Amino acid sequence: MAGNAVFEVSDATFDQEVLQSEQPVLVDFWAVWCGPCKAIAPIVDDLATAYAGKLKVVKVDVDKNGATPSRYGIRGIPALLIFKGGKVADQIVGYVPREVIEEKVNRVLALSPASVN
Repeated sequence: MAGNAVFEVSDATFDQEVLQSEQPVLVDFWAVWCGPCKAIAPIVDDLATAYAGKLKVVKVDVDKNGATPSRYGIRGIPALLIFKGGKVADQIVGYVPREVIEEKVNRVLALSPASVN
């Protein structure tokens, strides 16, 4: 369920691919059976292409990878977490329009790493 610019990460690769990334990272926590996840997937794919070079976009299948969602308190999906400098800078739970996601992404991209909690 990942597009060309979107990468699948697992519990084993999460720290390297997300927390140690030089770029901010949008992480999409999803599952195959989740209807809203399927609805938001094309938006996530489009954003990955639109923000190529500025934002890394990855997906975590919560059914195959339980440790990472648990670590970040993911209780509902889809859940989008935006990481910057190895820390959660913003998050969205549930289906939202593209504009809402873009607004949060743009806000995080404008933040200096020191201003992320």
